[in-house]
Amino acid sequence: MTAETTHTTAASAQATSAIGPILASKLSKRYREVLAVDSVDIDLPGGVVGGFVGPNGAGKTTTIQLLLGLVHPTGGTATVLGESIQHPERYLRRVGALIESPSFYPALSGRRNLEVLTRLGRLDKSRIAEVLALVELTERANDRVKTYSLGMKQRLGVAAALLPDPELVILDEPTNGLDPAGIREMRSVMRGLADRGITVLVSSHLLREIEAICDHLMMIDHGRIVFQGPIGGLLDAQHTGLIARPEHSGDLEKLVALCVAAGKPARIDGEVLRVTAEEDWAAELNRLAFGAGITLRGLEVTRATLEEAFFAITDAGTQAAAEGPVEENGV
Repeated sequence: MTAETTHTTAASAQATSAIGPILASKLSKRYREVLAVDSVDIDLPGGVVGGFVGPNGAGKTTTIQLLLGLVHPTGGTATVLGESIQHPERYLRRVGALIESPSFYPALSGRRNLEVLTRLGRLDKSRIAEVLALVELTERANDRVKTYSLGMKQRLGVAAALLPDPELVILDEPTNGLDPAGIREMRSVMRGLADRGITVLVSSHLLREIEAICDHLMMIDHGRIVFQGPIGGLLDAQHTGLIARPEHSGDLEKLVALCVAAGKPARIDGEVLRVTAEEDWAAELNRLAFGAGITLRGLEVTRATLEEAFFAITDAGTQAAAEGPVEENGV
């Protein structure tokens, strides 16, 4: 490696650290009448597992294709690892990507398939053993790919994405079609990459899977980013609730009356009472119940799931769009 190359690599790493691995401003992509990506802003911090979520057709894959230089933007700008997406040749060797289902030669072993890829990409063949270990395929490396389960093929796809020793890994729907065991294995792989300092961006329409693995979150709906930030902050911002279980189900109506009188909405759900209230109000509910001669055999705090948070945000946006601008009545 020359002194000039070393300097360029160091400068690029410094720039990436300053602005984040992925940065986009007003990024857009239009296909004739369809605006697939609509003025998207992205600021993904380094060293995290970032989730990119939204329903099918929301614009996730198109955004990823823009970031990888596979399609050209209609408008806006973006950088990946400090380099403009107008010049993907400057950063793609530092990016590993798995877009949709990976394709391999079924009659060749997993190891042999990776050897083919290193030869085609002029990559270091010594990386093969390391990436196979990272995705926990060492013991099956010499078996033919046609004998692999779907989850194993997905992990082999991740291994292929890791061959360039990337700083950023982008995975598009990596758990799609996997059984629970395969999903658990993929989670382990992604977390292991982040623990090694590699930034991971994973897209999915499976909100529960993203909630289980990601630190940072981007939500997209109809081509627009509707939330971006730490996943914990999003969930903490949603309404918490309380679930109360009285000893006698006949006390449920009394509990509803107590809560409503205290300004806390409540409803009966089977054998329990669900109350919209902050966590600290649990103690007050317990006191009110005791004062009314009601014994609670259970009292717990509930928090919104990622799915509930997503629909709360998108439903609010849909309602605001439907109502349109608010007119001032001459005041």
